[in-house]
Amino acid sequence: MTAAAGWRPRLAPAIVLRHDRARDTDLLLLPERVVVLRGAAGAVVGLCDGTRSVRDIVDELAGRFPGTPVATDVPPFLDDMRKEGWLR
Repeated sequence: MTAAAGWRPRLAPAIVLRHDRARDTDLLLLPERVVVLRGAAGAVVGLCDGTRSVRDIVDELAGRFPGTPVATDVPPFLDDMRKEGWLR
């Protein structure tokens, strides 16, 4: 399953995105769990505010990271996050 282009992902309730300055990495704070986001994952999640569609997120990231396979990597990443229950 691939993320529908019209889906407007947002963090699920009680999940918070934070930047850990000590580790210089982004974290998802879940009830009773912390997920360390690697690479550009924090930038992707940071765009999941419920106002942008998957297509909008891909377009924004393609502008930030030219030459990277954003269009093929981001939708499955968002699907995986939805399957985990971290995105709605």
